[in-house]
Amino acid sequence: MAEAHSLYETMGLVRIVETDPEGRATLEYEAKREQCHSGGVVQGGFISGWIDAAMAHAAIAKNGPGLVPMTLELKVSFFAPTRPGLVIAEAWVERHGKRTSFYEGHLKQADGTVLAKATSTILLADMTRVVAASKKATGG
Repeated sequence: MAEAHSLYETMGLVRIVETDPEGRATLEYEAKREQCHSGGVVQGGFISGWIDAAMAHAAIAKNGPGLVPMTLELKVSFFAPTRPGLVIAEAWVERHGKRTSFYEGHLKQADGTVLAKATSTILLADMTRVVAASKKATGG
């Protein structure tokens, strides 16, 4: 599954462990040395992206594939340095609305140590409208 999508490969997705229709998701990533800045610490954009992706998967699990979760706001708090190796992004719905929902998530080491936490406001956009707008914008 991860091999078929270049964004997943770039981000280092190992596997989608679980998605739950209650609005939960767990994804595993392999943090790579190429994603690190000085001192062997993973750059914060990757950490934010991993948690954001887990929240998107949780939103899709809850709302179905006909909606595209679009992040309106993302806040990430970093608690400890993330180093190369296996990391786990978990996310869950905090409050569900018809068009806007609120999600939370965190990134953990394999031993359960929380490295970062995030909150997100997500717009639940209609897939057909998003695809049509994308085609129009790209001339495709």
